[in-house]
Amino acid sequence: MPDIQTLRWIPGAIPALELIDQRVLPRRLEWRSYAARTGAAGVARAIRSMVVRGAPAIGIAAAYGMALEAARQRHRPIAAARVALAGAAQALAASRPTAVNLFWALARVRRAIDAHHGDSERLFTTLLRLACRMQAEDIAINRAMGRHGAALLHKGARVLTHCNAGALATAGYGTALGVVRAARAKIAHVWVDETRPFLQGARLTAWELMQEDIPCTLITDNMAGHFMQRGAVDAVIVGTDRVAANGDVANKIGTFALAVLARHHRIPFYVACPLSTIDMATPDGAGIPIEERAASEVTGYAGVRWAPVGVAVANPAFDVTPARLVTALITERGVIDKPNRARLRGFLAT
Repeated sequence: MPDIQTLRWIPGAIPALELIDQRVLPRRLEWRSYAARTGAAGVARAIRSMVVRGAPAIGIAAAYGMALEAARQRHRPIAAARVALAGAAQALAASRPTAVNLFWALARVRRAIDAHHGDSERLFTTLLRLACRMQAEDIAINRAMGRHGAALLHKGARVLTHCNAGALATAGYGTALGVVRAARAKIAHVWVDETRPFLQGARLTAWELMQEDIPCTLITDNMAGHFMQRGAVDAVIVGTDRVAANGDVANKIGTFALAVLARHHRIPFYVACPLSTIDMATPDGAGIPIEERAASEVTGYAGVRWAPVGVAVANPAFDVTPARLVTALITERGVIDKPNRARLRGFLAT
């Protein structure tokens, strides 16, 4: 099967960004279009409502959102366009707080805007080229991560993964699932955590693996310990939305519990992440903002409610896994064993 394309630019008199609507998979594959007339605001809503999700994909979508805003402003004076773009960047930054790739992408776009000395039309061209370059870079980064991660697995490996860190979470190929794709000849089986409450594992990861005929079994999140105890898991591989300077990892809620279980059963716990996900400005996991999502995601799903009306609900979207539980970070430039502040600083400096 060809690589899954999460997002695509549609050129024309009124250009548009198209995104796979990940809320309706696997029932149907549906694209949603965000035209230049709505600028970045439509893309910000798409990120916030989970039409597009996954840290790398969010960052690239935001870059294209800024290009859409530039397209909307391209016939205005450059000073007015800059003001509008500053507001668009703020709206996009507010869409989801945990994924550092969002802020990394917006910082790259801001630098391009600051360095621009032409008119608004040329600024649009500059930002569109940057977004296209970031999309291509992400796929290359994911493939490189896949190669480095595949070297860590033995023949016949049975891998457990959580949430969706596949092509749908990136520009294509994937981070954690990129390792699985690259190691396909070695992989005997993939255990897919359902990933409550938004079911990214059940709906998205299982769908991706089945599209490529990679053997997989869907389990609920609270079954992982059972299969580890029975010796059915050889490695855990997850993605991440942010890595703090000391190696602490923020990922989808439930990841911390998996890391504790993996340590107890002496199973390696790998985190696949592009270097852009490492946030040296955040000292440790306590400084990572944790997004709290709507109660309705916990009380029911897809129009079906199972919780009593009025019950109190907590719905943190992410948790933090301490660095001491992480066997290694898998990046596009290689593997960082037992990540800590000194190792991350040294790796990034090389």
